[in-house]
Amino acid sequence: MTINEIVGSVAGLRRFPVKSMRGEQPQEMELTEHGVLGDRAYALIDDDTGKVVSAKSVRLYPDLFEFSAAFIEAPRRDGSIPEVVITLPDGTSVRSDSGDVDRVLSAHFKRNVRLGRVAPDDFTIDQYHPDVEGADPGGNWDKFVAQPLGSALFAAIGADSPVPVGSFLDVFPMSVLTTSTLARLNELEPGSRFDERRFRMNVIVETERPRFVENDWVGHDLSFGDAARLNVTLPDPRCVMTTLAQEDLPRDTDVLRAIVRHNRLQVGDLGQFPCVGVYAVVGARGPVRIGDPVALD
Repeated sequence: MTINEIVGSVAGLRRFPVKSMRGEQPQEMELTEHGVLGDRAYALIDDDTGKVVSAKSVRLYPDLFEFSAAFIEAPRRDGSIPEVVITLPDGTSVRSDSGDVDRVLSAHFKRNVRLGRVAPDDFTIDQYHPDVEGADPGGNWDKFVAQPLGSALFAAIGADSPVPVGSFLDVFPMSVLTTSTLARLNELEPGSRFDERRFRMNVIVETERPRFVENDWVGHDLSFGDAARLNVTLPDPRCVMTTLAQEDLPRDTDVLRAIVRHNRLQVGDLGQFPCVGVYAVVGARGPVRIGDPVALD
């Protein structure tokens, strides 16, 4: 690996206005100090449990990936976060500023939920760990666990949080995946479909080097175009969400088993996890556009 080299170009961008719903594929996104402007700006909160609703909570919310969310206009740095339109599995839609939004969503899930803009201080989800040996270093297997996330996770482990209090981001502000990793997994396990949609990454980088190329980016910077820069921090551990059905992708637990077999990595002091892609924090703000060259520093 050569430092200060062009390693690829931006092939895809994804922004998710509502946590755990399908999102948007803009041609350009603005990076702020807290990540992609508008990413996971909203989330559902279960009023009966106080927990944030996640697709990881497969028992209570099995069809979250059948929902989609889109901003009514592109977020701007000098403005407030726009309202969103949420499209339900039956094709009907509701706006976030509608007086009916909580009622409509609660009726669908048959639970008392509300659309929130700020995560609770004790941001916690019900996370399902599937029956995939080696997927969780904590040994959870076919089990639901109350999992703190965001700033609550870092408070629990006594570490500084890279995401602010009130954010619905799980762990880090940004996530990056290469086409090389997707190609390698599809080559190794042709019986499964390793589509970028399964991984819900912010930036997809078109790369030519083979295998899991971004594993070597941890500890380095990625620059996009003329301004934006990311500091790559950790490999990105994967979970049950990669296995869930969405659009034309079938439910497939072998996706996670394959990642365990082929790219299980040490993540800090937490143990070995199946990883795809990398987490990052924003080193310099600015726009990221489709086609931007990506440099490794």
